[in-house]
Amino acid sequence: MVGGGPGAFIGAVHRMAAALDGEYRLLAGSFSSDFDKSRETGDELGLAPGRVYETYSEMAVAEGALPEESRIRVVSIVTPNHLHFPVACVFLEQGIHVICDKPLTTTLEDAEHLCRLAAERDLVFAVTHNYTGYPMVKEARERVEAGSLGQIRKVVVEYSQGWLATLLEAEGQKQAEWRVDPERGGVSSVLGDIGSHAHNLVRYVTGLEVRRLFADLGTVVEGRQLDDDATVLLELDDGVRGLLFVSQISTGERNYLRLRVYGTEGGLDWSQEDPNRLRLVAPNGSEHILYSAAGELSKRAQAHTRLPGGHPEGFIEAFANVYRNVARTLSDDLEGPFDRDFPTVQDGAHGVHFIHKAVESNQRGAWVDAAYTPPSAGAEA
Repeated sequence: MVGGGPGAFIGAVHRMAAALDGEYRLLAGSFSSDFDKSRETGDELGLAPGRVYETYSEMAVAEGALPEESRIRVVSIVTPNHLHFPVACVFLEQGIHVICDKPLTTTLEDAEHLCRLAAERDLVFAVTHNYTGYPMVKEARERVEAGSLGQIRKVVVEYSQGWLATLLEAEGQKQAEWRVDPERGGVSSVLGDIGSHAHNLVRYVTGLEVRRLFADLGTVVEGRQLDDDATVLLELDDGVRGLLFVSQISTGERNYLRLRVYGTEGGLDWSQEDPNRLRLVAPNGSEHILYSAAGELSKRAQAHTRLPGGHPEGFIEAFANVYRNVARTLSDDLEGPFDRDFPTVQDGAHGVHFIHKAVESNQRGAWVDAAYTPPSAGAEA
């Protein structure tokens, strides 16, 4: 693992997700740019001192030189955004598979380079858009793909948080500091941090791509360097209309991610804060509620459910589904029909392209062409 040292949030989440199904062992790490802190984390996690490295470059080269049976097979990258690209590059060059947090990179050029490098090296590269790991999100995807909603007409996705409703970065809060710093967070805070998830969720469930967009990005909290609120009008494939709105200044909201899809024959509604429930609506206004592990679900949803009905599964289990599918893709004998169901480096490039197009639209005050095809998938899932 690279990143995830003292004061980090997402590193511990990745470690829990990787450990849940027993398909990973943490063997090595460079957890912080401060070597003392990195060694402290390594000691807490029970790593051999010789497998805790001062820099990620040293780690990549040293691990790449070990015998195949001893070296790490995959690296988890859980650093601030600006480090995703250089860290991923050095490990790919050593023949090591990558699982990287989102957004993939801060520039489209870097994202496309990673697409090509992973393909050239025949390596798996996953991006942890973890909300696609929820069983009921997978059920929503299956319902859309099967045509249960008819012809899709409208897609609405919302991701609202309130944790940046004040100038938290001025108080020295580590997670806020780097996210609103253009040098570390990228061209947009709200789109890079949560808008990329919302965009990916739309693509995953509907199978539709953004063709044009009109974005309004705002910095609501005075003194903040980057945007903290955004509304994006979308034109998707086949003229489907879409709305994506994301906010980090919605006071009182925790992690409110919600997707609604409407077609000629019905609609669906899923919320991350009530993830085991999928609401289906019919043209006559009636509704039908589906629950995880409670019959009439697709094989895809069932394959990503661990517990019997009535036993709630949540954020860590969804995250773990991404890790489990990567592990099984890398296995010689465990591959199943849904093991390659995880976000890839190409999905990550789609997200980076979306962020930059939204920023461009906001700057121009106009609709912009947002059609995009990333470099070829090569060997990734």
